[in-house]
Parts: sequence; C-alpha cells; structure tokens
Amino acid sequence: MASPPVRYLTLPHGKGLEPPAYESASAAGLDLRAAVNTGEPLILAPGQRALVPTGLAMALPDGHEAQVRPRSGLAAKHGVTVLNSPGTIDADYRGEVKVILINHGDEPFVIERGMRIAQMVIAPVTRVQMIAADNLDETERGAGGFGSTGA
Repeated sequence: MASPPVRYLTLPHGKGLEPPAYESASAAGLDLRAAVNTGEPLILAPGQRALVPTGLAMALPDGHEAQVRPRSGLAAKHGVTVLNSPGTIDADYRGEVKVILINHGDEPFVIERGMRIAQMVIAPVTRVQMIAADNLDETERGAGGFGSTGA
C-alpha cells in the first residue's frame, strides 16, 4: 500500500530550514525543526513552557492526522518534552505547526534555529458513531480504573 502524499508549505520564517524528514530507514516520525530567528535563540527556563514555531503548514490527506511527539533524546538528556503529548493536527487544519515544549530539567534549555525539537507521526484516523445507551455489556475488568489491571 503506497503512503499518501502530504503537501507542505514553508512559511517565510521557515525558509532555509530542512523540511520534516525521517532520520533513518525505519523511523516512524518525521523530525520537526525550530523556526526561531537566527541569533535569537529561545531560552526555556526550568519549569517554563513555550509555543515553538516550525515554519511549516501542511495539507494532510483526509482520514489522517499528524501526532506531534517528544524526541526521546531531548527528554532523556535535558528533561525537555512536548507538553500536550501527543498533540494532534487534524486533516482540515492549514495553519502553522507549532510545538508546545516544556522544560522539566534543572537547567535552562536553549532552542536554536533549525534544532530538531519534536517528531511528527502521520497516522490514519478511525471516526466512530457515538450511540447513547441505557447500559453497557459486562466485562471482567468492569469499572476498574488506574492500576486496576496490575502494576
């Protein structure tokens, strides 16, 4: 099955940045880059969050979404992650892709132009029909919630 094409637009402040790309042959996510001004890095203090521009807009195929996820290296090495992980970009959105980063680390984190800040996974979406019911079928788990199926 061929993968659907995704048309993208480089916004003026994203000119000169590499487009989203898979960094290895089997990578699931395309890396997103920071479109902050050259020489004007964004400094994320410990506990601070910021909406980081990517300079990218796109047209996803109908029936697909883009999930914006953290990069494991930033999280492991610096405590920097995507706050609303995964963030969802709907197929009908045409605005700039932005990434909400938060610094859970102990040191300020410097975001430079072109830095890989997140990854984006394109995935099919299943839409369902919600039907009101008077009761639900019983299961072994029942209403057991957080931690109810084991550690």
